[in-house]
Amino acid sequence: MIGLTTTVPLEILRAAGRRAVDLNNIFVTDPAPHSLIALAERDGFPRNCCSWIKGLYGVAVREGVEEMIAVSEGDCSNNRALMEVLQLKGVASYHFAYPGDRSAASLERELARMAEHFGATVAGIAAAKAELDGIRARVHEIDRLTWEEDRVTGGENHLYQVCSSDMNGDPTAYAAELDAFLAEARARKPLPAGLRLGYIGVPPICTDLYPTLEQLGARVVFNEVQRQFAMPYPSANLTEQYLRYTYPYELATRLEDIGTAIRQRRLDGVIHYVQAFCHRQIEDIVVRAQLPVPVLTLEGDQPGPLDARSRIRIESFVTMLQERQG
Repeated sequence: MIGLTTTVPLEILRAAGRRAVDLNNIFVTDPAPHSLIALAERDGFPRNCCSWIKGLYGVAVREGVEEMIAVSEGDCSNNRALMEVLQLKGVASYHFAYPGDRSAASLERELARMAEHFGATVAGIAAAKAELDGIRARVHEIDRLTWEEDRVTGGENHLYQVCSSDMNGDPTAYAAELDAFLAEARARKPLPAGLRLGYIGVPPICTDLYPTLEQLGARVVFNEVQRQFAMPYPSANLTEQYLRYTYPYELATRLEDIGTAIRQRRLDGVIHYVQAFCHRQIEDIVVRAQLPVPVLTLEGDQPGPLDARSRIRIESFVTMLQERQG
């Protein structure tokens, strides 16, 4: 097993016979996630450090992870320091970087370096890409059923797309789970009409955002970053695929993708989630200035249900959008 801090080229790890596990998913679904944060704080992590970073550390230590891949460019700026601390625990680390210049040549070098490090062959990577592309096509269909046919809830859309970051550590079992859900979802009647919202930013640390919105008559039909984990654009090779993956690159690339979704999915508004103590909070300035629909900026900190203040702000936002609809 090799632990991940975010989405990396799974095809290379699959070709190398490695089982990739996204530690974020283990952390946020843990029955006692605060114990993982407490473990990190007992080992010296400051209270005003992102809870995701502390959760990753807690999972790595508790689960006895021996090797991790950290994205040192194109994701959280704290990943490098996290790896340095984990090395004190004997955890080996490999750093992968999405190139800041977003050039094909730079990314090709990074992919080749990773393939050499893990011992993946060109033929093996091509076979793994074909396999994983077939699995991702099922996730894309779940996304389509969400916004085009209204048969999938925002929470279900979030779940199946966010799990594509590591395919639950077992692509074969994940594919079977997707097939079973698709069969059930296609047989559903369309969900009631209501507000159509977009969710942008990193996946939420709060556990009840989607059902709260649905209770208010709103539904998320676009999960930005989760959709990117599923590699939504067709590609001929790994370089093209991970250049079109918007999350690690400049905000302008993401805003172009979000703008297309706003038009295509007929969004009434957008929730921009930002994690407390994260450098991405600053991006909210640009997001609010650039998007053509109303934006609610929602800040999260600790795992668990929404706090009272966030609930009130969500209720006010939904009410405002409903009034705009007349």
